[in-house]
Order: sequence, then C-alpha cells, then structure tokens
Amino acid sequence: MNFYELKAFAALSEQLHFAKAAAQLNMSPSALSRIISRLEEETGRELVNRSSRQVSLTDDGATFAEFAGTILEERMELDARFSGNQDTIAGTLRVYASVTACYTILPLFIRQLAAKYPAVQLSVETGDPAGAIPAVREGRAALAVAAIPEDGLSYLETIRIKKTPLIYAAAHSGPYREIGGSPQDIISSVPLILPKTGPARRRFDRWTKSRNVRPSIIAETEGNEAILALASLGLGIGLVPQIVLESGPYTNGFVVHPAGNTMGWYDIGFIRRAEIYGTRASRRIQQAVSDILHTTDWSRAGL
Repeated sequence: MNFYELKAFAALSEQLHFAKAAAQLNMSPSALSRIISRLEEETGRELVNRSSRQVSLTDDGATFAEFAGTILEERMELDARFSGNQDTIAGTLRVYASVTACYTILPLFIRQLAAKYPAVQLSVETGDPAGAIPAVREGRAALAVAAIPEDGLSYLETIRIKKTPLIYAAAHSGPYREIGGSPQDIISSVPLILPKTGPARRRFDRWTKSRNVRPSIIAETEGNEAILALASLGLGIGLVPQIVLESGPYTNGFVVHPAGNTMGWYDIGFIRRAEIYGTRASRRIQQAVSDILHTTDWSRAGL
C-alpha cells in the first residue's frame, strides 16, 4: 500500500459513498473501488460493506481508517519539517454537525479558524444531530456541534453556546395551524413527526411514559430537516429545537406551537474529547481548536 491508496481509503471512510469520495479524489468510482479491493487483498480483511444504497466500514475497516488517518497526518508533519514550516499548525480538522449547526453555530468558528490557522483544512460530516456524540467518541470527528445532555458527558468536554426550547412546528397553511388543549390532549390526538433517536426523543418518550399518554405518531425521521419537510406537507406537527426555525431557511411557512415545560430546553454547543491525543500535528490542531472555543466571544454569532 502507498500514501495515495491510504488517502483514497480515508476519503471513502469520510464520505461513505464511492461517487462522492471519487469526485473528491478526481478519479472514477470504479478506480476507487479497485484501490479498496487491493487494500482488502493486501490486508486479508474485508474493510468495506458494499451495497447498492450505502457504504459502511467493517470493524476492521474502522481500524484501518484510523491507521490511514494517523499515517497521513504523520506524512503531513514530516513534509512540514522538511519544508522548514514545522512551526505552522497544519492538517485536517474533522467536524460533525447537523445542517442547522452549519448555518448557525459553525460560521463564526470557521471564520476564527481560517483567520488564525489558515493551513488547517476543515472536513465536515453532516448528519442527524443524534450522531454527533458517537462521532466524537468513535474518533470520526475531533469536534462536533450538538445538544448537550442535562447530565453532561463523561470523558468529553462541552462548551455551551446557546439555549433553545423544543417546539412543535406546523405548516402555516396546513390543518394543524391552530391546535388547542392540554399537552396530553395534543400529543394523543394530533399526528406527530418525531426524531427516531437523540435527546428530544428521549425526553418525549420519558414524558409520555410518565403521564401514561399514548401519542399519535405518524412518522419518525433522522434529522430536523426531514421532520420539517414532512411537517410542511401538513401531515402533522414536528418536534424540533426552535433554533432550527430561527436562523435558517425554514422561518417562513411554519407556525410554532410551544411545548412549554413538557419538553424543556436544549443547551447547544461544541463537544470534543477532553484529552489531547494523537500525532504531534493532531495535538497541535486540537490545542488550536481549544484556544478558539475558549477565547471567542460567542455572543457575536448573533444566536
């Protein structure tokens, strides 16, 4: 195996999509597939689960992706030393964030990072907010933006940026523009669109169980954007953090029904590993990230 092949595998492990990874590498998907097959033959292990719809890493593949990332970081550090730029903080920072986080909390961080450390490249994985904490714990991301659980997170550092309530969103022109009754009446009679997992779903399930309420659930999705897409069709009311409607493209077209104390508030912020780890280059990037997170005036973000 060589650096080129390791870079190709690292790209696939981030994108989990042959066409997208191939485009990033400026090669054809078939050429990328051949590289992965050669790596599997050389290691004697199946590294990737392939299907027509999605790609996922096997356990051996996840181990190999970590190995590839470490080797590529060390190569970058070696290049910097040989070029006389060993004092420059350079490398790739992997971030996990929801689409909402990308247009609300992340922009100020990215501006600060680009201004102070222009040699640091950003690799952003977007997905369901419920996947943010696992991404950091599993090492797929060094930094994530997510809702912070009430009881905190063991072995992880959290920087709280914004408080936002959970609300129910309904289509402005749909049948649920106006609803009334107690929280129990609404949850048991109005069709609900809920997240499959995550803190909002845990709060919802805990509350309905404690009140012995049988909710009327019409759909379960991954990601707040999918919840709002279904709610916009008038199928029901969607449970989302209010920040999703406040700062993005979803402000128009919805009415907000407060969830009140039923669902409570979220703390939204950054999540990262508490300890500095990895190669010298990686540790320097993590320290730079820590400095930005703790010295930035987050009130400037306009949240």
